[in-house]
Amino acid sequence: MSIKQVLVVDDEPDICELLEITLQRMGIETVSTTRMRHAVELVGKQRFDLCLTDMRMPDGDGLELVQHIQQHCPELPVAVITAHGCVDTAVRALQLGAFDFVTKPVDLPLLRRLVDSALRLGRPGEAGPAAPVQDDGASPLLGHSGAMMQLRATVARLARSQAPVIVLGESGSGKELVAREIHRLGPRSAQPFVPVNCGAIPSELMESEFFGHQKGAFTGAIQNKTGLFREAHGGTLFLDEVAELPLALQVKLLRALQERAIKPVGANREESVDVRIVSATHKNLADEVQHGRFRQDLFYRLNVVELRAPPLRERPEDIAELAAHILRNIAAQWQLSGLRLSPAALDRLCGYHFPGNVRELENILERAAVMVDGPVIDANTLVFPEQNRNADPASTPAPNGVGLDDHLAEQERRALEAALEQAAGNRTAAARTLGLSFRQMRYRLKKLGID
Repeated sequence: MSIKQVLVVDDEPDICELLEITLQRMGIETVSTTRMRHAVELVGKQRFDLCLTDMRMPDGDGLELVQHIQQHCPELPVAVITAHGCVDTAVRALQLGAFDFVTKPVDLPLLRRLVDSALRLGRPGEAGPAAPVQDDGASPLLGHSGAMMQLRATVARLARSQAPVIVLGESGSGKELVAREIHRLGPRSAQPFVPVNCGAIPSELMESEFFGHQKGAFTGAIQNKTGLFREAHGGTLFLDEVAELPLALQVKLLRALQERAIKPVGANREESVDVRIVSATHKNLADEVQHGRFRQDLFYRLNVVELRAPPLRERPEDIAELAAHILRNIAAQWQLSGLRLSPAALDRLCGYHFPGNVRELENILERAAVMVDGPVIDANTLVFPEQNRNADPASTPAPNGVGLDDHLAEQERRALEAALEQAAGNRTAAARTLGLSFRQMRYRLKKLGID
C-alpha cells in the first residue's frame, strides 16, 4: 500500500509543525506551504491524498483554494482549519465542496478521525473500503426518470463530503432511503447509521435520548445511558422529521453541532463526538423559522446542502420498476412464485396520483398480493384508499389527530381478535368466519403483530 501524502497550507509555523508531527505519527508524509499561490501550484504538479488549509492566508483565502480544487482536482478531499467561533465561514466552505473542517485550537483526536475518514475516500483507480460508488445498480433509490438519475448522482457526490444534508420531501417519498444511501457510499459506511424520529420522542425524554445521562441524574435513571449521539459516533445520525424538535432541545442540538461535543444529563464535562448529521422533514423549514417554531441559526447549520426527494406523481415512468421490485420482495417474504401485475393493473397504477408516494404503492401491492388467488394481480384486485373510504360509509370515523391507516389497522385488529376469540384460537375457523383464506389470515395476523 502506497504511503499517503497530505498538503498542509498554513502561515503559522506552530500550526504547521503540529499538523506535520501529528500526520507523520500516523504514517503520513506531508508537504507544507505558507502561501496560497504556492499551494495552487503544488496541487497542479503533485499528487496528494488530502489538503488541509487554513482559511486566512496573507496572499489569499481558504475558500478560493477550495473552489480551485473543486474545479481542477475534484477527487482531492480538502478540509479547512478555521478560527474558533467562525463556524459560518466553515459552513460556506462545506457548501463549496470542502470535505470537513476543524477549529483552532486543533483537537488532535478529532483531526486524526477527519484525516482517516478523508483518506478512506480513496482515489480513482484505487480500492478502498468506502470509495464512492456511482450508479452501480445496487442503489435502493430505484427509477430511471431524470429526477431519480439526478438524485443518485447528487447523493454519490455528497457522500464524499461531511457537510450536513437536509432531505426535503413529502411523507412516503423515501427520505430515509436517501439518507441511508449517503451513508452507504461515504467513508463512514462501516460505522453506525442511527435513525431517530424526532416526532416520536416525548419532549421530557429528548435530552436524555440524544445526549445520554448518568446514573442517578434524575428519578428513574438507574444506569448510565449512552444516547443517540454516542451510538452514532464515527457514523451518521439521521434526524427524521427534524421540524418536530422543541425549541429547548434545538438550542442544545445547535451547541452539540457547533462544538462537536455533548454533555450527558448529570455529567460535569462535555464529551467529544464525531457524527455526520443528515436530517429530513416534510415541512417547509423556512416557514417554520418565520413563524418562530424553528431556530434560524440551527436551520442554517442543518441546511448546508439541500436535497429533494421527488414525489411519485412527478416520476410516473418509475412506477413499473418500483412495482416489480416491491412484488419481488413480497413474493420472497411469502414464498410465492411469479407474482406480477397484468398490463391492465400496471396501467391503472400508472394513472393514479399516489398522494402517499412509494409507501402507498407498497401498501396497495401488499393488499393485492394477499387478495389475489393466483400469481397475476389484475386491475380489479387493486384497492386504492379512496375505495376504502367509500366502501363502508357507516364505518366509525377516525378520531381527530389519528391517521386513516392507523385507524383502519385498529379496526382490522379488533375484527381479527374477535374472530379468533370466537373460534377459540383456531385460525382456520376464524378466517372462515371473516371470509378470508388461511393465507390472507396469516398475512394479516403477522402484519398486525397478533400472536
